[in-house]
Amino acid sequence: MNDEKKIKFVTGNLNKFQEAKLILSEYNFELEMDKTKIQEIQNDEIEIIGKTSVKEAQTRVSGPIIMEDAGLFIKELNGFPGAYSAYVHKTLGCKWILKLLESVENRTAEFKSVIAYAKDAETPTIKIFKGIVKGKISRKMFGYRGFGFDPIFIPEQLDRTFGELGLEEKNKYSHRSMALKRFASWYIANT
Repeated sequence: MNDEKKIKFVTGNLNKFQEAKLILSEYNFELEMDKTKIQEIQNDEIEIIGKTSVKEAQTRVSGPIIMEDAGLFIKELNGFPGAYSAYVHKTLGCKWILKLLESVENRTAEFKSVIAYAKDAETPTIKIFKGIVKGKISRKMFGYRGFGFDPIFIPEQLDRTFGELGLEEKNKYSHRSMALKRFASWYIANT
């Protein structure tokens, strides 16, 4: 394995790590999970959260690292839960979002992901890679796979939720996959 393609993914979320590992393995990356706890700021913009988090992480974790922040942005709820998706899912879950949208016809939504990359503590430059998948919120929960809001999000290319897809199929359409593939392409071309 080329040492230049060894990257640490700073996250405590095993599901995110497994998705990322599978995606980056297509580019011959060796991804290592690093569970160093990083204080996440509260902000409406996932780009700012990703950039701030990876800045802190690069002072505490050696070598090249990536971090990811993501959110579900629902049009009729003015982008809610957005950057607060993990907290909203943890405290209220999918059923509460479905309840909020019970009588709403326009169920347009999008999942956004930001991959933040930092080489090391001596190299202050941070790179951001985005992925967005458009879709809609289902009328009820479908599927038991994935995590978070996967059982209620239907990407526009499909008629099934992310929760109904296996990992490899989800990675063909997901916001995280798009952001990671953009990162991998940039990394290969620039290192």
